[in-house]
Amino acid sequence: MSLRERISADLKQAMKDKDATRLSTLRLINAAIKDRDIALRGQGGDRVLTEAELMAILTRMVKQRQDSVRAYEEGGRLELVERERAEIAVIEGYLPRQMTHEEIGTAVEGAIAETGAGSIRDMGRVIDLLKARHAGKMDFSVAGPMVKKQLAARGTQA
Repeated sequence: MSLRERISADLKQAMKDKDATRLSTLRLINAAIKDRDIALRGQGGDRVLTEAELMAILTRMVKQRQDSVRAYEEGGRLELVERERAEIAVIEGYLPRQMTHEEIGTAVEGAIAETGAGSIRDMGRVIDLLKARHAGKMDFSVAGPMVKKQLAARGTQA
């Protein structure tokens, strides 16, 4: 079952279960997917979103909610913090398990070795390889600085 089909089936089940939080979150997910579908149609052709693109939408939604959680915590809006965290939990249920800091480090080292990267100028190639292999599983806001740091160290050694 594709991710899109799974979300649709879960939406129907949430309606039957009268699970308001899950239902509203799944509707938000569907709306984000449909927005992207419409944007693709506007570009011409009948291309369908790939699973990786769907994962990217879900990852973006989680990041938006994490930013909201931080803002609500600073503002003392604890009821909104709990709502955002509940939405994050629902969305993360459709994402693959996220890599740990150590796993990201290992993947970065492997990608640098595989691409033969020797300086900061090669950062794009390393990130492209990581995105191709670990899309949806890796937090690139963590991986990017790791790649940069390791490549900078290699550049000074040369």
